[in-house]
Amino acid sequence: MQSKVVEVQSEAGLHARPASEFVNTAQRFTAAIKLTADGKTVDGKSILGILSLGIAKGTQVEIAADGPDEEEALAALVPIVAQ
Repeated sequence: MQSKVVEVQSEAGLHARPASEFVNTAQRFTAAIKLTADGKTVDGKSILGILSLGIAKGTQVEIAADGPDEEEALAALVPIVAQ
């Protein structure tokens, strides 16, 4: 398992459009993806889970990937949250 902590930079936080992009990207990988923010962890392949976190600008988010393509998954997902 690999993980990375990223600070959300977008003024609007992780709202519907970037959350949808995150989920669509996460679903391309076989690795299990988890997102943790403010002590709550959700499935990174669930749009409702991500939106339920209510991630605002400046929030520290941990992205964790566990599986055969975990490195590739993190490399693809971190920029979505960080931008």
